[in-house]
Amino acid sequence: MFLLKSHDWGRTLCIWANRYGLASIAGKSTYLRGALSRDLTADSHLRWRIGYGADFVVYGQEEVRAGQQTLATSKDKASFFIHQLYGQVEYNGCLRLTVGSKEFDNEFANRQLSTGAMSSGFNARPIPQVRIETPDYIPVPLTDHWFGVKVMAAYGWFTDSKWQRKAVDADKLRTANSLYHAKSIYLKLGDEERFPLTLTGGLEFATQFGGEAWNLKKRSDDLSDTDLSHVNMGNGLRSYWNAMFMGGSDPNDGDYKNVDGNHLGSWHGSLNYQRKGWNIRGYFEHFFEDHSQLFWQYGWKDMTWGVEAQLPHNPVVNNIVVEHLSTTDQTGGMYHDATPALPVQISGIDNYYNHHVYGAWQHWGMSIGNPLIISPIYNDRRDLMPQHNRVKAIHIGLAGDPLPCLHYRLLYTNMRSWGTYYKPLTDTVRGQFMMAELAYSPTKLNGWTFTAAAAMNSGKLLRSGSGATLTIRKTGWLTK
Repeated sequence: MFLLKSHDWGRTLCIWANRYGLASIAGKSTYLRGALSRDLTADSHLRWRIGYGADFVVYGQEEVRAGQQTLATSKDKASFFIHQLYGQVEYNGCLRLTVGSKEFDNEFANRQLSTGAMSSGFNARPIPQVRIETPDYIPVPLTDHWFGVKVMAAYGWFTDSKWQRKAVDADKLRTANSLYHAKSIYLKLGDEERFPLTLTGGLEFATQFGGEAWNLKKRSDDLSDTDLSHVNMGNGLRSYWNAMFMGGSDPNDGDYKNVDGNHLGSWHGSLNYQRKGWNIRGYFEHFFEDHSQLFWQYGWKDMTWGVEAQLPHNPVVNNIVVEHLSTTDQTGGMYHDATPALPVQISGIDNYYNHHVYGAWQHWGMSIGNPLIISPIYNDRRDLMPQHNRVKAIHIGLAGDPLPCLHYRLLYTNMRSWGTYYKPLTDTVRGQFMMAELAYSPTKLNGWTFTAAAAMNSGKLLRSGSGATLTIRKTGWLTK
């Protein structure tokens, strides 16, 4: 695959969100991308299946000058980096091992039309990892295929240490060589071949841990002489154990121990109806940080609610997504550890995507979860802290195929921000994001696709701007 994009004016969030970190803050930009891959389905007739992929990107000079997410050592030259490099082994469709850096989908969020998932979405560059999972739902014995389970566990490492050193001011919080952990378990009730309704849901966790941290802040009640200007967070077996089971504590927790690392996750639920060309799905994702929103102690108020409809084939529209996102509660605006004077624990101010050690739930400047919690790469100040994590948004996505060779999608998002609890806005700000995209795949040019997109921001959430992209893509062998 070879891909070229160019001509982006302004920081058009809608056009660069959910592209696995292949975003740009440059005024004009270009990149060339080449990939070679073998899908596991090539061995679908075998018990043991092998897959692999290598995906390389060369950024143009404009991205390098703009401080784009590259490992460039010179500001005057194009920059090369590895986007994906992985190998996969699968046994009989029931167990899969992936090693390396790969783009992973989220089964509860539509990659083309959704705002994205809140814990593990499509917005940031892939994290290299060792990942073991059941690729599909495994039937539970004695349930006649009416009940299935799907599990995943992974350990990996963040690769943006050099980028953080360049992008963040020397006196602000940053990390290096951080580690990654994720796990999930999903359950499915129903059988689409025998009944039109299926219910799917479950729980996912994600963690940043280990590595090194600079410029940590002490708690106001910590009177020790501990030096937190540079801290080794620990990378031994105990750290891996704490990441798996939410144990340990951070060096700046003081006398009130929490857990080791940045822990977060989501509860998912989806009800799907499928019949005679129709597929209608209602779904939710409830996000949590640490323990405070993990269960029902404080109620679930911060959610993504969505409806997706896949329509019978027609030339107008074949896929519709409508979503509502709210992250304004965060367990309330007060946090207090139990003390002898006031023996009451109040676990508020969850401060989504922010962390007192790891800065933010981000990779190479892009939010790993939902891009509507604006990524640090858009910050005017040189730090990692998201400035807008208390937001409400309405989002609509449409896609269709008016001709066999023509595909379109339309995205519209209207959102409002209250800033953060620590730095609230004196008045809320609004933002609107719109994008229209048209993809042409000529029937006489096998494997070629020409895509044009235009987008715009309005409002004060991000500075107003407009942009356009042109993508030329070839899949398959160039000579065939």
